[in-house]
Amino acid sequence: MKFESSRKPLSAFSLSSLTDIVFLLLIFFLLTSQFVVQTGVKVKLPASKMNEQSMPTKLIVSITEEKEIYVGSEKIELSQLAIKLSELKENITENNLVIRADKNVNIDLVIQVIDGAKAVGIDKFTIETEKQSF
Repeated sequence: MKFESSRKPLSAFSLSSLTDIVFLLLIFFLLTSQFVVQTGVKVKLPASKMNEQSMPTKLIVSITEEKEIYVGSEKIELSQLAIKLSELKENITENNLVIRADKNVNIDLVIQVIDGAKAVGIDKFTIETEKQSF
């Protein structure tokens, strides 16, 4: 029995296997990437040379230069901070509060935010900074 073999190059290239690989890679990167929640509040963060990547969290308090306080993207008063944080804490298991304070905000306001968070049982705090260029 004689088998025929042609030495001609393939005239049609099948893209179906290549398309499958691209879709699998896309799904892999979507599932393994970290989704960081960014609030829509603009603040000028203080700079730090030893900036570390913070863990993504849903407990984010932003303090603007005008001393406005936002939990996520919702503006609240300082007196309502503990109530709002306790509502958020019921829905999630995280216990880390990220504070995004403008670099011109007095430290007194940051301490008041920390006190409000401690009142509802949040005991870990991260003050977000941006990387200082050399």
